[in-house]
Amino acid sequence: MAELLFDKQGDIALITFNRPAKRNALTPEMMVRLAHAWVEFRDDDDLRVSILTGTGTVFCAGADLARLIPLLTRARAPEDEWDTALIKDRSVYQTAILRRFELYKPVIAAINGAALAGGTEIVEATDIRLTVPQASFGLTEPRHGLVPSGGSMVRLARQIPYCKAMEILLTGDSISAQEALRIGLVNEIVPSDRLLERAFEVARRIVTSGPLAIRKIKETVLRSSGRPLNDAFTIEDEIAREIARSADAREGPRAFVEKRVPHFIGR
Repeated sequence: MAELLFDKQGDIALITFNRPAKRNALTPEMMVRLAHAWVEFRDDDDLRVSILTGTGTVFCAGADLARLIPLLTRARAPEDEWDTALIKDRSVYQTAILRRFELYKPVIAAINGAALAGGTEIVEATDIRLTVPQASFGLTEPRHGLVPSGGSMVRLARQIPYCKAMEILLTGDSISAQEALRIGLVNEIVPSDRLLERAFEVARRIVTSGPLAIRKIKETVLRSSGRPLNDAFTIEDEIAREIARSADAREGPRAFVEKRVPHFIGR
């Protein structure tokens, strides 16, 4: 069985870490497959939302310290096709963790257990986050002499209060699902037996809206993040003009007046 699964369920993509015996720790194979999954999700016009989850009781324990990290630091040479693919093109690694990769379709994290180190970093790259009560979150990299360079040193303080971000970054301590909810790192705590069901409920709510509008909302938020207000409003104005000229912007109000379900085409 592949270490990462990619399943299309209508207009929703389900991506699953599938290495439960090793706490879904990230290997070169998982990174390459994950990068390919994100590219396919981005480029398939029939897919509107993705859900990212894990098999078993752990979402993702971060990088496999015996397989992935030694390869990236050149402490070991490539041994198979997955190692070679990851080393040959370093953009594969960036794409896998949604860093320096433009993805404007929504991603929902269905966090089925502990999300540590790289697991927390991948969570930070998602848009809506549902978690089970027993999950935990943390950036343990400093304890191994590493830094959380999968985006956390940039993203985390933009997503939660600065002092909480620094506590998580500097101590390497884990926080509970309840604390993650309190500080705004996740959206909702869901019973384990309802996690995927709830993720699909949220995904289906999103896909009832115009796909172009949804993509452009996320694009605006990401592109304007951290910019001065006037620059951010320029981006917002640019997106608003593009939407105003779209077929979907004409279809939505027309369907409302005619009291019918709109037929959006994504352009």
